[in-house]
Amino acid sequence: MFNFFRTLFSPIIAILDFITKYFKTIVFLTIMYFIVFDSNENLKENTSLANLQKIELSGPILDVKKTLEDIEKARTNKNIKGVLFVVDSPGGAVAPSVELAYAIKELKQIKPVVVYASGVIASGSYYASIWADKIIANPGSIVGSIGVIMQGVNAEELMEKIGVSTQTVKAGKFKESGTPTRKWFDYEEKQLQAVIDDTYNMFITDVSNARNLDVKNHTIFADAKIFTSKQAKEVGLVDEVATIFYAQNLLKDLAKVENPVWQKEDKFEKFMDKLVSEAVSQVTMMFGNSLKAY
Repeated sequence: MFNFFRTLFSPIIAILDFITKYFKTIVFLTIMYFIVFDSNENLKENTSLANLQKIELSGPILDVKKTLEDIEKARTNKNIKGVLFVVDSPGGAVAPSVELAYAIKELKQIKPVVVYASGVIASGSYYASIWADKIIANPGSIVGSIGVIMQGVNAEELMEKIGVSTQTVKAGKFKESGTPTRKWFDYEEKQLQAVIDDTYNMFITDVSNARNLDVKNHTIFADAKIFTSKQAKEVGLVDEVATIFYAQNLLKDLAKVENPVWQKEDKFEKFMDKLVSEAVSQVTMMFGNSLKAY
């Protein structure tokens, strides 16, 4: 029984352990921020001079509010002439991946966008990147995994052993679809498969339209296959295999900027955002039961 409750409350325990482990580090970095980092006035001065901006997408895609805000700021900032979108993410939830994709599509209508795959650009993170003007992949990056998945556990036998059962009152035949308390019924699996198939068709259709590929050949560039950057270029998923310096120079040319000035990032804010988002993302991806492009 103790193990059951430990498993049940493990997400909360994981978060508390994380906070306890890194509390001193967070306090130390907060102090260092006010002592060492540039003042807000210097940051504002740089922002007013900047003509190019870098936005990073790293880790599992779940909460994209901050990234969407960065894209919107870049879109409305008349001084910013082009955006470099640096990606190192295995994917994540479908809905936020689609949000990012269409935010970049709107941004592209106003100013050039170059995506640079610094490590992994797969599934949802590839979806987010498809509407960029160009996609450049690091020679060692992994690309693709264009597919959709939904997973769940079957804890029925475990619950029987420890003497725990569920009680359910519901309205709607499919209301318990995806439940972890028993094996899914055949009609539930078919209904969930229909959702997966429809989402996958949306995915490959958008990729085909954005990358000028034939959707009929989706088993060549999609089908959840992963590719090296070289292979990804051969099937049309990326434009070039090169370094970040190539991507930066390409953006400079597309934006017609002679003297590039990159907008500085608030390093402390960036670090804290990454620290918190990765902790929350890992817990959510581990225990969540949502539709994923992952």
